[in-house]
This record gives sequence, structure tokens and C-alpha cells, in this order.
Amino acid sequence: MKGMKIVFLDVKTIGEDMDLSDYEKLGEVVKYDFSTPKEAAERSRDADILVLNKVPVNEQTIGDAKRLKLVCVTATGTNNLDKEYLDRRGIAWRNVAGYSTESVAQHTFAMLFYLLEHLPYYDDYVKSEKYVEDRMFTHFDRKFSEISGMTWGIIGMGAIGQRVAEIAKLFGCNVIYYSTTGKNHQPAYQQVSFEELLKCSDIVSVHAPLTPETENLMNQAAFSKMKKSAIFLNLGRGPIVCEQALYDALKQGQIRAAGLDVLCMEPMSAENPLRKMKDSDKLLITPHIAWASVEARTRLMQIILGQIEEFLAGNSGI
Repeated sequence: MKGMKIVFLDVKTIGEDMDLSDYEKLGEVVKYDFSTPKEAAERSRDADILVLNKVPVNEQTIGDAKRLKLVCVTATGTNNLDKEYLDRRGIAWRNVAGYSTESVAQHTFAMLFYLLEHLPYYDDYVKSEKYVEDRMFTHFDRKFSEISGMTWGIIGMGAIGQRVAEIAKLFGCNVIYYSTTGKNHQPAYQQVSFEELLKCSDIVSVHAPLTPETENLMNQAAFSKMKKSAIFLNLGRGPIVCEQALYDALKQGQIRAAGLDVLCMEPMSAENPLRKMKDSDKLLITPHIAWASVEARTRLMQIILGQIEEFLAGNSGI
């Protein structure tokens, strides 16, 4: 392993609080906050291993990386990898799945309760001092209901969808689901059609990957089939939702509220129609943080460290 060089091309995407000192036991470690494709081409030139999140990996970015043996993606998605090119070059790649299941499930419920119980309204009510010397000890202005007995519809029944289903069931929800691939069958819950899920659900949460089948799945027609009292949550991928259609649905009262952790363009585009929706009681947007608990990010980097160690152990001659 002597002389091994590990290059992090966009280390800030995993947070500056992560301890990466164990990587230094494997060789020289070089970290870059972010890298453009042009910068990646230069910075990967003498790398043996690349660790990255969003940087594209293709002939243009690693064509001159003659020593490159392994590419590690600090995410589950690998759309940024040209796998055919990597195969032709004999360069291995790794990604990580399952590290953020608990974190995303937790954030799903945090978003739900924020919207369901009108927490922004009640927080503002107290902080604006309207509650000071009020006539009643309880302020009833915004009504909310218990989720026990509600129908929770889950789009995408992978690991995260299953975890959300388990927790929702503990709260007393009736869980139904729509499998976007048709591959995930969970006998503990009722599988329904997409239309039936929209029609019957009080809460709809998306935990599906972006595929040709899911892109723009939640469009104007979909929102029009939902209950006016429904809360919609997207913790899958931004382009699953037509953002103009969601804005219209919120504006016209087709659904009660929506919570999003992902957008079609991230960071948020200046042209995103949802920028016009300032009512936090109707719309909550968080900046792609559901996956990013300290524990999830620590787990992620420990898994990648293990992947590199395993790769080097199996290729001791390099």
C-alpha cells in the first residue's frame, strides 16, 4: 500500500465534521472541497483511488488517470459514473446503500408532524406574544387530527419505505403501498394501484428512486386525485414531482400541505415555482438533509473505508 494515493474530489459534500483520519493509514490522502469536471481531470491524474459524490466520472474526467484502480461514490446513486468506460479500463467502483435508512425515516416523520399539527403557526402565535395573558390556556385556531386510523400511502417500498411503514403502523396508521418497479412485495401491507393509493391516502410519502417510470409521476393529474385534506411528502428524488403542478395543487387547495427534502434542481433554482409559496403551514422544504444525520454520514464513511480496505486486501499486488 506504500505510495497509494486517495483523492477526495468533493469532500465538503459529506460535511466538514467527519473524521477521515483512518483513511490516512491506507496511504496519502488529498482532499478537495469541490471539483469541476476540468479540475477533476487534473486532480485524478495520479490518483489510485477516487472518493466522490457528484463529480462525473467518464473519459473526460479520468482519461489521464493511468494509476486509477477504484472509484468510491459516497451515495447510493451512481448516475454520475460511466460504468461502460470504467469496465473497459478495468477500474472497479463501489457505492453504498442502506446507510441512511433511519435518518430518512426520522426526517419523514419530522416533516409530517410539522405540517400536520400546524407547528409553524403555533410557534409564531406564541413568539408574537399573542399567547401572553390570553383568555384561554388552549388556542384552538388550527385544528389537527391524530394519525392513528389514517391511511398512509407509500410510493416505493424499498428499505426506507419499509422502515417508514413500520413506524407508521406503530402510530396506528393503515399502511398501503405502490411499488414503482413491481419488484417489492411486502405481505405485511396492502399493495394497491397508483390511482387507489392517491384516492385513499391521508398521507402520501415518496421513497422511490428516479427512473423513467417515476419521473414526473406526481403531476397535475396525480395531485387532482388526492384528498383535499392530504399531506404529501417527497423524500425520494426531486424530478419525481412536477413542481409547477405541486405549486398549483397547494395554491388551489387540491391538497392540504406538502413537505419536500428534494427538488428537481439542487441547490434550488431561481425559476422554481415553489419559491412563491411562503406559507410554511402549507409547504415545508428542507435542503436535502434527510440523509445527513451525523450517524448516517459517519456510517457512510466507515463503509467506504471498509470497501477500500477490502479492495486493497484482495489486490495486494497493486
